[in-house]
Amino acid sequence: MADTEQTTLLVIRHGETIWNLENRFQGHGDSPLSTTGRRQARALAARLKQMPIDTMICSDLGRAVETATIIADSTGHELHTDQRLRERNFGVLEGLTGEEIRAGHPEVFERLYADDPNYAPPNGESLRQHYLRNISFLEEFIAEHTGTAALVVHGGVLDSLFRYIARMPLDRPRCFVIPNAGLNRLVLGSFYRSHRWVIETWGDVSHLEGIQPHTGLG
Repeated sequence: MADTEQTTLLVIRHGETIWNLENRFQGHGDSPLSTTGRRQARALAARLKQMPIDTMICSDLGRAVETATIIADSTGHELHTDQRLRERNFGVLEGLTGEEIRAGHPEVFERLYADDPNYAPPNGESLRQHYLRNISFLEEFIAEHTGTAALVVHGGVLDSLFRYIARMPLDRPRCFVIPNAGLNRLVLGSFYRSHRWVIETWGDVSHLEGIQPHTGLG
C-alpha cells in the first residue's frame, strides 16, 4: 500500500448480550444479544447507513454475527467473517462470573488478573496469543485493502487494536473503556508528516441516545 493511500476501519463492538448483563466470561462461548443489544445494533445500522463503507467483516461468533447481520440488512453490505477476529478463548472460565471463578478456580483467578500476557487459563489462550491472532488479520488486511471497512468484533479485539496502534505493552492494564455497540474510527494514513495509524474516535456511543451502553466482559 502506497504511503499516500488511506485505510479507515470502523471497528464496532457487538451489542449487549445476556451474558454481558450477567457479567459472565464469554470468550469463544456465546450468548445471544439482549433486547437492548438488538436495539443498539439497529441504532448502529441507522448511523452506518449514512457512511461510505466498502466492505463489512465480523468475527464468526454468534453475538458478532447477529449484530453485523442487523447492520448489513440495513446497509445492504455482503457480510464476511474471519475467525481471527474472535474474542480471546477463556477455556474453562467461559460462562462463569468472576465470583464463580474465584470460588471454583481460585488459582486461575489470581493468575488471570496478574497482568501476565503469557498466561493461558486451562483449555484457553493467553492474551499474547489472542493479540497475535487479531493483529495477523489486521496486517494482512491493510496490506491488501484501502478505503473503508466496518469490522464487528469483541472487546478483546478492540483491546488488541488499541494496544497495537498506541504501542501499549500487553502487561499494562487497560486505560480505556469498550462499551457495547461503541463505534471506533481507526485510520492508517498521512498524519503529522508521516504515514501512521491514528485513533480518530474511540468508544463513540452518540448513536445510542436513550439506550444504555454496557461495558461487560467479552
